[in-house]
Amino acid sequence: MDKPLKILVVSQYFWPENMRINNMVEGFVAKGHEVTVLTGLPNYPEGQVFTAYKKDPPQFSNYHGAEIVRVPMLPRGRSSVTLALNYLSFFSSASAVGAYKLRKHKFDVIFVYAVSPIMAAIPAIVIGGLKKTPVLLWVLDLWPETLSAVGMIKNKRLLALVGSMVSWIYNRTDYLLMQSKSFEENIRKYCRKDISPERLIYFPSWAEEDFHSEIEVPSDILLRDSSVFTIVFAGNLGEAQDFSSILQAVELLGSELPVRWVIVGDGRVSNWLHEQVAIRKLSNVLLLGRHPLEKMPALFAAADALLVSLKTNEVFEKTVPGKVQAYLASEKPIIAMIDGEAARVVNEAGAGMTCQSGDASGLAGIVGAMAALKPEQRQEMGKAGRQYYLEHFSKDRLFDRLEIIFRKARIRRSKAL
Repeated sequence: MDKPLKILVVSQYFWPENMRINNMVEGFVAKGHEVTVLTGLPNYPEGQVFTAYKKDPPQFSNYHGAEIVRVPMLPRGRSSVTLALNYLSFFSSASAVGAYKLRKHKFDVIFVYAVSPIMAAIPAIVIGGLKKTPVLLWVLDLWPETLSAVGMIKNKRLLALVGSMVSWIYNRTDYLLMQSKSFEENIRKYCRKDISPERLIYFPSWAEEDFHSEIEVPSDILLRDSSVFTIVFAGNLGEAQDFSSILQAVELLGSELPVRWVIVGDGRVSNWLHEQVAIRKLSNVLLLGRHPLEKMPALFAAADALLVSLKTNEVFEKTVPGKVQAYLASEKPIIAMIDGEAARVVNEAGAGMTCQSGDASGLAGIVGAMAALKPEQRQEMGKAGRQYYLEHFSKDRLFDRLEIIFRKARIRRSKAL
């Protein structure tokens, strides 16, 4: 039997924040491995440190048997300035304070959960260098292109500087795991040193929960209504999700089709969205706010179709939003206003209907087409999506594969020493 691994997970975000990395940590502890998490203070997405944490920090020092090591940092707040300071404070604090707190720990591998910001990889590289431990970086966003795509940074010199930092990180990482196959060209561009194929690995996301469970209790967020076609969007409400085009599609359909648009989540455009729905008098758009992940299976069960969207952008074309896996797992048909890799997945799975990003009339068209299908036809789409999920994104399969990658990384590093 293989010896249990000692794994350090570095992530700016972790429980009690709702993040996919929580799943992985729980899964690897269940496999018998010793997992330590280096993270910050929980403050996402509200921008303020969670009240429950402030009242009793020790209560949040262990997660399903994994030790949690937290470092001080500034909360995100609600402005771009406080967000930048939040990023800066975490990677600097984790590199110094984190390295000190972990000075007596030994690890076989270090895994970086690299949602934005990519700087979360810096403390992992520092600690990996001190402990001569391989570092594996899971690339979930393409920096600096994503910063430009969402309008966070427009200055070309500053973007070039961020690009240099990305190169520095990639060149000092032992393995780069890609969330999307389309990431490879971009990643290689920033790898100033040649990286062998065995160290550049496609590793997609999974659904945090098995959304395909027999729902015995109806959703307390949304009641099922068979008199209308119900579309649910669940997730981050940001600039990238292109709610402007979604609202245009709502207006284009008007009252010609009994459709209920249900939006669940929170984010930077939440206030704008509430204002626009009120100004445009869109009574069939329901904004239900943010709800815990465990509420989602029942919510999805009350829907006729699930909506995913991203703005038109070369970077977004290469990305598969995490909600796509959750939608596929739920066995519900998908309506996707999206380009590139995510559209390919939906179409290849036969799991729904797609139109181009930013195409409001196209979205209105596929909503009408989806609503016109017989329930049995939509069920077949949902089943096809579920089967595709099990074959490509099953959590158990991915965790087994990641364990193999961890062991190879440890052996490779031990031979190099």
